Amino acid sequence: MTPLSILWFVLIAVLWVGYLTLEGFDFGVGMLLKILGRDERERRAMLGTIGPHWDGNEVWLLTAGGATFAAFPEWYGTLFSGAYLVLLLILLCLIVRVCAIEWREKINDQAWRDRWDWAHTISAWIPSILWGAAFANLVQGMRIEVVDTASGAPVPASEVSPDALVHGASHQITGGFLSLLTPFTLLGGAVTCLLFLTHGALFISLKTAGGLSERALGFARRPAPASTAVTAVWALWAQLAHSPNALAWIPLVLAALALVGSLVLTYRGSEGSESRAFALHFAGIAFAVVFIFAAMAPDVMRSSVDKAYSLTIAQAASADTTLLIMTVAAVVFVPVVLVYTVWGYKVFSERISAEAIDPHEGGLHPSRVRDSSQPEAVIGY
Repeated sequence: MTPLSILWFVLIAVLWVGYLTLEGFDFGVGMLLKILGRDERERRAMLGTIGPHWDGNEVWLLTAGGATFAAFPEWYGTLFSGAYLVLLLILLCLIVRVCAIEWREKINDQAWRDRWDWAHTISAWIPSILWGAAFANLVQGMRIEVVDTASGAPVPASEVSPDALVHGASHQITGGFLSLLTPFTLLGGAVTCLLFLTHGALFISLKTAGGLSERALGFARRPAPASTAVTAVWALWAQLAHSPNALAWIPLVLAALALVGSLVLTYRGSEGSESRAFALHFAGIAFAVVFIFAAMAPDVMRSSVDKAYSLTIAQAASADTTLLIMTVAAVVFVPVVLVYTVWGYKVFSERISAEAIDPHEGGLHPSRVRDSSQPEAVIGY
């Protein structure tokens, strides 16, 4: 491993921290849209909390994927070719969610909105489970072998070096879809599902006013104990059974402290406690993602067939020249992205009141959808 390859492994972990902490509450809001929102006013208020941010939050995912492709092409190729069904399902859900957010206000009809709200809710629940199962597979290990590209036969494990790729061979996931489903990975799916559900409820309580905010905080108290407990069980299982890295205990403990602190503040219910509870929950998810990458190291994809078949950071990394060019670009553009992100959240920091929303405003009348003379629809969340 070179310093640049280690640096980019860390940077990709940072990108995933950004995505899962920010998109996590987007998923949570979507999961709660039909559960917490009692009427059109409240559902619009809930969508308004993520309206200015959801597309920017998805940029973290695109950047993480692009950085993996450029910095670790063997990792990208092995993961996307072997787990394409899971990743395709996640992608389809993200596309449906975009359509649901953007199209629900196109027609001023409650039945139309309800259909898209259900599509939004379903497309938020599915990725919330799949992301956890996917990362759990990276920690646990998958049926990965080094396969000769000409003959299709596995290369003997004794001929595989942890520091370089075998000429004329590639790492391949040889197990089927069902091999990705184990008690450990299913529990990982439950972890992200419960964390995002709690994250979304806390975000709604922080960003809305009145009765909706109070009910959101009250709802957060339901999944919060379960999410904290299930996360602790999964993380301890991961560290004790699958992680070779003792340093992974550090982010594990920090994640536990943050989530427990968030749980205490959620139940305290004092004025301003929702902001501190959300901040600690945000930190808990961030440290949990750091723990996952620390538990994976020095591998990027662990093999359950033979340790020699595991894809290491050294094997997967691009040439140092490529990584150096990427580092220069990151130094220039990453601070700009961070400043813009912070500015965006500051600009839209005010609470949204459901009572101030007109549920009948916006969208084309159903009987005049194809009427070109009707004024342009007023689109809003």
